[in-house]
Amino acid sequence: MSLIKSNLKSDIIAGIVVSLIAIPLCLGIALSSGMSPFAGMISGIIGGIVIGTLSRAQLSVSGPAAGLITIISTGIIDIGINGVLLAIFIAGLFQICLSLLRAGGIAYFFPSSVIEGMLAAIGITIIFKNLPTLLGFSEPIFKESGIEYYQRILSDITQYVNIIALITGLLALICMILWDKLKPTKLKTFPGAMIAVFIGFICYFIFKEQNFPFNNKELVQLPIIDSFASFTHLFAFPKFELIFNINVWILAVTIGLVASIETLLTIEATDKIDPLRRITPTNRELFAQGIGNSISGLIGGLPITSVIVRSKAGLDAGGRTKTTTIVHGFILLLGVLFLAKFLNMIPLASLSAILVVTGYKLCTPSLFKHVFSLSKHQWIPFIITVISILFTDLLKGVGIGMLVAIYFILRGNMKSCYTIYNTTIDGVKYIHLVLSDEISFLKKATIIKTLSRIKEGSNVIIDAEKTIYIDFDVLELIREFKKETAPMKNINVKLINFKDVYKIENNKDGVNLNSENIQSIKLSNENFKNFDAII
Repeated sequence: MSLIKSNLKSDIIAGIVVSLIAIPLCLGIALSSGMSPFAGMISGIIGGIVIGTLSRAQLSVSGPAAGLITIISTGIIDIGINGVLLAIFIAGLFQICLSLLRAGGIAYFFPSSVIEGMLAAIGITIIFKNLPTLLGFSEPIFKESGIEYYQRILSDITQYVNIIALITGLLALICMILWDKLKPTKLKTFPGAMIAVFIGFICYFIFKEQNFPFNNKELVQLPIIDSFASFTHLFAFPKFELIFNINVWILAVTIGLVASIETLLTIEATDKIDPLRRITPTNRELFAQGIGNSISGLIGGLPITSVIVRSKAGLDAGGRTKTTTIVHGFILLLGVLFLAKFLNMIPLASLSAILVVTGYKLCTPSLFKHVFSLSKHQWIPFIITVISILFTDLLKGVGIGMLVAIYFILRGNMKSCYTIYNTTIDGVKYIHLVLSDEISFLKKATIIKTLSRIKEGSNVIIDAEKTIYIDFDVLELIREFKKETAPMKNINVKLINFKDVYKIENNKDGVNLNSENIQSIKLSNENFKNFDAII
């Protein structure tokens, strides 16, 4: 409590800064998702006030996430807006269940290559989804998805362009890029998104004065609230009759998983940059996010996650406690109640410029350069995840990426069974197999292949000095090789440093096998590299 009081002034200022970023993002994400601008503001308000109050994350700021645009827009095509709202409500309950099951570490089960691929694909999709509006298409939201969507953009790019919207969008985009690169140090916390909004306002008035006004479809259309009744009529509600629709449940689980992973990754990132080094309880965060998403789905909002852009902006602006996110939520509420007239002067093209920049930051060339500098075990799952998401959908793409990543994990796991040495003991040459620290059943196939390739008449030492765990099946395999297979092939096998719990008899042949009289030459750290030269 003392920390909140001591930072109250700076937290309020930070909350104002974050709201300046959040307003255009809430509007742009909602429109790009195929929902009303009011839906975006609802989720921003809930993310700030409700989740901010329930969460114990001091730096995290929650709101509608650009990463869920594709999922929502596709869901609207499949089951309609009211069906999507039901899925969001269920997704919130799913997150609450995850928190009760103590599943706050769920994000750690997804390989980083798949997560990075997912974010990059989302970034590319966001760019393509917003290109029509940025270019002033008279039909800004297409119903196609996947490859058909990209073909539609390319084929229609010269037919639907509105020159007024095009100029506005490109000016906003260029000014945002220049601002991010050249902004003065004193104004480093001033968001580039607001630059795009200002450009939009300027273009609105200039073109209006020149008798080239924007039509209503090219502007934000927040409803003007002049009474309590008009306010209550703005909310949309889920269609519970669709509760048995399998597509609703698939969408709900997809939203729940993606939102949870994005939130947990953001929480991890914000904890790392927290100057006070506080650790956010992840299960409590999932609970707060679940409550927020359930409420959002019930009253017509978008899915909510913790968002790194807003969280980092709050920190940079001096925010140190969750007062920042709560203040930002109340400012969004005031904006909906009293500023809708002014927000409706913002051209959609300038909001699309904001989202194009947001998407670009998720899929920068430097990200691809970094991934390609890694081993194929990293960049192959990354690329396959990106391509799969772009040409199918997010859930299928992540699933395909996970299968590829698991393949490489299993393959790498199998290749780390042991280290092979050429050893001489009292003038006798031995093949010295030093087992790795953990030998699970996944490595059984590799052990079988290795032992089967040992030539007749060889001398072999199997050393478990570094091994902490050996699976029972592998122990049985080694025991069978020593007692049955090796004698038939005239192979002399010695087992050393096995623990008693392995139930394998250690070497008792009287040969001194301590490290002082063993002369070893390390030949390889990999399974079969130069293996034939040894055996």
